[in-house]
Amino acid sequence: MKIVNIVPGFGGTFYCGNCLRDSAYVIALREAGHEATVLPMYLPLTANAYKPDEGLPVFYGAVNIYLRQQFPWMRHMPGWMESLFDSGPVLKFAAGKSGSTRAHGLEKLTESMLLGEKGYQHQELDHLVDFLVNHQKPDIVHFSNALLLGLAERIRKEVGASVVCSLQDEDVWVDAMEESWRERIWQLMAEKGRDADAFVAVSSYFAGVMQEKMHIPHEKMHVVHIGVKPEQYVYSSPAAAPQAIGYLSRICEENGFEILVDAFIRMKAEPRFSNLLLNVTGGMTGDDKPFLNRQLKKLEDKNLRQSIRIFDDFSTDSLTGFFRSLSVLSVPVLRGEAFGLYQIEALASGVPLVQPDLGAFPEIIRATGGGVLYHPNTAEALAEKLSAVLSDPARLTQLSQTGRKSVEDTFNCKNLTKQMLEIYKQITR
Repeated sequence: MKIVNIVPGFGGTFYCGNCLRDSAYVIALREAGHEATVLPMYLPLTANAYKPDEGLPVFYGAVNIYLRQQFPWMRHMPGWMESLFDSGPVLKFAAGKSGSTRAHGLEKLTESMLLGEKGYQHQELDHLVDFLVNHQKPDIVHFSNALLLGLAERIRKEVGASVVCSLQDEDVWVDAMEESWRERIWQLMAEKGRDADAFVAVSSYFAGVMQEKMHIPHEKMHVVHIGVKPEQYVYSSPAAAPQAIGYLSRICEENGFEILVDAFIRMKAEPRFSNLLLNVTGGMTGDDKPFLNRQLKKLEDKNLRQSIRIFDDFSTDSLTGFFRSLSVLSVPVLRGEAFGLYQIEALASGVPLVQPDLGAFPEIIRATGGGVLYHPNTAEALAEKLSAVLSDPARLTQLSQTGRKSVEDTFNCKNLTKQMLEIYKQITR
């Protein structure tokens, strides 16, 4: 089977679970004997787990689509100018700008992308369809998320491929928009979703969320969790001397980093946690730097700046040492999320989880047995739960071993790829 995965790039400035998911999935498809390709959109794909194929262009280059949206006279730019804005150095510069990952202010661009042929980026759609027809000829085109559904109608008609759409955290983007835009975008996504042959949510929790928001028929909805290759992760027992709490995600307010910092400060006031460390990685955008500085200032005011270590390198190879330094991992996302790949990466490395009772976190904790939940999502509740877990070495060991085994048996990328291939077989045209 020939599968093309269309995946938005993120430029590599922060830990992107969706990008890692898509990259690892393509590798698993190839290892299963299928011809799989990743086509990056917006920005270059620099995911840790996957080296992009050489020679493939970046479709819908972020600079070009933004300029065409904002300035009508740019919608007819000459080819040389289009190539310039799609060049590697220009896209790399764009990746470092905060606005590339911020929904507020990009409402009109999001609408235009979903309009597909009727949007201001229809020339990019022409390029993509032409490339698929003349260079790929896929059986399946798999979108990374539902914000790409504006491409589906022409791909189904002109390429002749079946269209599959993954669902993960689209609500984070849409619900961050101005209130007047939210309902309009959700309605447009629901309309364009009729052109997809199947949807695959990363958790049962998020399948329910998206069925309600996009009115997806039950027969089109499937659930396939995210997996990793266990052999890529080195198992080790939770760190004991010193103990350390870990955080792996984009360092921002929405992901609950402030809650974790405040919980850490509360714990450090107790003599039994005098040697406790907070180890952090995951990168950030330009928007996040002032927020991080405020959190560091809190720690400085409590004479705790030396107790937090920020790891700049979050590549897969570097994460081995990061996970080995941890006793537990906690990413207290304010509203929860659709999955959280960092949970499976931590469990594969023997690091137990302490997560808020929100979103898909309860589903993943129950399925893996490798962590505990707390409620409500406050610094006080998190500090209390972290204190209890870190004070019980036997429980830490049990959570560590159970979590690793669940990754080997259930959240193994090979097993989950088989589930996805069964979906493909059902819809292949």
